[in-house]
Amino acid sequence: MRSPIARQGFPFIALALILVALFLWLDLPVGWGISALLTIFVASFFRDPERTSPPGETILAPADGRVLLIEEEASPQYPGKAIKISIFMSVFNCHINRLPVSGKIENILYRPGKFYAADKARASAENEQNALLIRTDQGWEILVVQVAGLIARRIVCWVRTGESVKRGERFGLIRFGSRVDLYLPLSTRVSIKRGDRVKAGLTVIGEIP
Repeated sequence: MRSPIARQGFPFIALALILVALFLWLDLPVGWGISALLTIFVASFFRDPERTSPPGETILAPADGRVLLIEEEASPQYPGKAIKISIFMSVFNCHINRLPVSGKIENILYRPGKFYAADKARASAENEQNALLIRTDQGWEILVVQVAGLIARRIVCWVRTGESVKRGERFGLIRFGSRVDLYLPLSTRVSIKRGDRVKAGLTVIGEIP
């Protein structure tokens, strides 16, 4: 049975529990109270719920969070202009990222960078990021970019170049607040708007006719 918490969170939870035990031993109620709250927060951050994606070939949200923008924009990793959708993940969102479409991983490009606040426009251009180019079974190319944020300092990716993947599957996570940028063909019919709340693997954000 899959753990309801991502394994990457276990060291942080263990550390928080050690702090709880230490403050209990020192008989410092404020200390162990804060440590207990920290433990709950960390466990919540790394939660990894089971989800059943809706059927069909629609494009799903790759991350939980709030839609920051929807606009036409080019990317060095994407061939030509695209519709860019940015989703901001606060520290209270589930940070497991899921694949928006089925297909084959054509390329993965990691790029080190800065750690500006993830809800700022410059984050897409200058922050640490990891880009996945996916070619769908219909031949469309979709780019998913994990972008580190002000607090996030670690991008995790579980898929590899050349791997066949399925829509709604987990592909990675970003620790402690970040964003995911999605680049879609210009012909995509987008079904969400700026400010909407979305959930990875569950919310339909558009379809390619």
